[in-house]
Amino acid sequence: MKLIVGYLATPGGADALALGVRLARTLGAELGVSIILPPDRMVPSLVPVGGYDELLAEQAEHWLAEARASIPADVVAGTHVSFDDSCADGLIKEAARVQADLIVVGGSGGGLAGPYSLGSVVNELLHSAPVPVAVAPRGSRHWSENRVREVTCAIGERAGADLLLETAVRFSRAAGTPLRLVSLVALDPMFGTLRGDDDAVRGRALAHAEHTLETAKSQLPEDFPVTSTIVDGRTVEEAVSKLQWRDGDVIMVGSSRLSAPKRLFLGSTAAKMLRVLEVPMVVVPRDQFEASDLP
Repeated sequence: MKLIVGYLATPGGADALALGVRLARTLGAELGVSIILPPDRMVPSLVPVGGYDELLAEQAEHWLAEARASIPADVVAGTHVSFDDSCADGLIKEAARVQADLIVVGGSGGGLAGPYSLGSVVNELLHSAPVPVAVAPRGSRHWSENRVREVTCAIGERAGADLLLETAVRFSRAAGTPLRLVSLVALDPMFGTLRGDDDAVRGRALAHAEHTLETAKSQLPEDFPVTSTIVDGRTVEEAVSKLQWRDGDVIMVGSSRLSAPKRLFLGSTAAKMLRVLEVPMVVVPRDQFEASDLP
């Protein structure tokens, strides 16, 4: 298994690298650390000696060397400088080149409030990547846990939920980490959400959670640690805020139903969750594992 970290010599880049190391160690995966530069910096021979572009390309190699030096010896890692007009497209191409199973990026940037503040590159990845994207919240580099402790999977009832569950099960089985299945219930009747009285909504969510738990158990070894719960609130944010988290936890969510096959599209529910989450989020595209499977 291979992971690609989209790296910058910034706090957000350090968060991404720390999450990449944690995921690689947990899964026994190979880690690639990549910096994307614009194509006009691809030909140093055309730049005067000591020119800014040439120095920046050299600096990128220096940043990558520092990043690699910070990676623990028990994680197999390499570095690579790529060139593309779009940083997001460059990361997608690099992931395809090395046949990576996951792209890891830092959530610090401009945009959403809270632990995640997504910049334009991360936003583009979350709407176009053909492989899962893991987003590290601000401060991930300071966490003491050096492996994934538990995987939480937010399961809904829309198309793609079965694939998301399968992905979470495979991840947990490969990593040997407990799996927590969560059904989120927003009781406030908003457009596009389930309508009805609160008891009926909770009852349907409970039945769905029980079915999901049994499905997951059927795919996991006997006595594998898997649990299921429902949390409700007037909004998605309120429901998510009731979940308990610890260092080393991650949450997996599915791509929006608006996404094209094998492409991501960050849906409104996931975007709302990002506003209050303090753990890494892994967004899984539709039909992802028709072509590539976790071990």
